[in-house]
Amino acid sequence: MHPFDIKAALLAKHAQHVVLIHFPIALFIIGVLFDFLGQWKKQRLLAAAAYYNLLAAAIATIPVVVTGILAWQFALEGQRLKGILLQHLVLGCVSTVMIWFVFWIHFRSRRNNFETLPGYRLPIEALAVAVVTLTGHLGGFLSGVNAPS
Repeated sequence: MHPFDIKAALLAKHAQHVVLIHFPIALFIIGVLFDFLGQWKKQRLLAAAAYYNLLAAAIATIPVVVTGILAWQFALEGQRLKGILLQHLVLGCVSTVMIWFVFWIHFRSRRNNFETLPGYRLPIEALAVAVVTLTGHLGGFLSGVNAPS
C-alpha cells in the first residue's frame, strides 16, 4: 500500500475507526483538564473552553462508534467477540456514555443558568478519563501499537 493512496486509506476495513478515535479522546481529556483548571482558578473562560471541548468530544463519538461497529462487521465479518476485543467494545460503549453524561452535566448547568457547576462532576470526569484511557489502551493492543515486543 502506498502511503498517499487516498482510495486505499478511505476504503480500508478498519482505518477510519483507528484514525477518528483520537479526536474524542483528545477533546474529552483536554475538556476535563480545562474544567479542573477552571474550577481551581475560578475562571469562566476555562469553563467555557471545557464546555466546547466536551461538546465536540461528545459529537465526535458518533462517527467513532459507527466506524468501530463497521470495522467489526467488515474486518471480522461480524463474528462473536471475545477477549480484548470484547472488553474494548464494552469499555468503548461505557466511555461513550460517560462522555455524553459529562457533557450533559455541563449542558444542563448552562441551560439552567447555574452560576457554578455541581461538585460531583469532578470525580465523574476523573473516572471517565480513566475509562477512556483504558479503552484506548486496549484499542492499542488491537491495532498492534501496544503489542508486546
